[in-house]
Amino acid sequence: MKRFKMIFPKILRTIGVVVVGCMLTSSVLANDLADIRQRGVLRHLGVTYANFVMEPESGMVGLDVELMQLFAKHLGVRYELVRTTWSDAFGDLTGQKIMQEGDNVVVTGTTGVRGDILANGLTMLPWREKVVDYSIPTFPTGVWLIARAASPINPIEPSGNIDTDIQRVKALLLKHSVLTMKNTCLDPDLYGLKETGCEIRYHTASQNLIDIAPAILNGAAEATLLDIPDALIALQKYPGEIKIIGPVSPLQLMGVAVTKSSPELLKAFNRFFKLCCKDGTYEALVQKYYPSIFLYLADFFTAQKGS
Repeated sequence: MKRFKMIFPKILRTIGVVVVGCMLTSSVLANDLADIRQRGVLRHLGVTYANFVMEPESGMVGLDVELMQLFAKHLGVRYELVRTTWSDAFGDLTGQKIMQEGDNVVVTGTTGVRGDILANGLTMLPWREKVVDYSIPTFPTGVWLIARAASPINPIEPSGNIDTDIQRVKALLLKHSVLTMKNTCLDPDLYGLKETGCEIRYHTASQNLIDIAPAILNGAAEATLLDIPDALIALQKYPGEIKIIGPVSPLQLMGVAVTKSSPELLKAFNRFFKLCCKDGTYEALVQKYYPSIFLYLADFFTAQKGS
């Protein structure tokens, strides 16, 4: 009997996992292409971030919003933007309450599905690929260390080798404070920051990455991590107040995400996106929202045209 009492909770947990799995399967099956066309609306999940999804008062909607509007028109359905947060985005897409543990993912329960496709400058990370399926790459990125202009941390001299440059940047961090954000592309665990001897601080004031650059200007930390698109915007928004120290990651890629039970939706988007690249539609959108990206990563967009 004592042994049964010890095993019984494990049995319940196992049953719970099976039940959750069944619930998740039923919750996401209604989001593939045929279902969206029958419903007559494409629900675009978007986190307000950089120039991908913008606040209404900005006067512009954002790169990914315009791209999804065109995709909805291409499908012959109505477009709907469903705003979400970094902590809720994957749950709103998949119906799974997700907790990240390094490169692993733990499903802690279920939630309501609120959207069909997630697009807001979403970096392709190993743990995310266990939860969703990504489109072909839509945008190049990487993570840079950014510091206040008055910081004693000085920018590195580029060596021409990204691995060397990353090590040089990390070598500068000893005893300096760096603002980061868990469960995002700025998670310090992704870049081995603990081993640098820096003081890691976590941005928890909101669920929005756009607040990080002004946070370090207000003294939240001496430096922070920013991905390339957001860093370019911060340089324009706060001229002379911040500086780029150097990379902490190799080149990364962003894409659009769908559930693993939406293969036809993913195929349809990939076909649509390739057409937009070939006819110049996508490049025009990038020029509108990220004109300076072509100074740094023009090769990515040149390759897109020829693919």
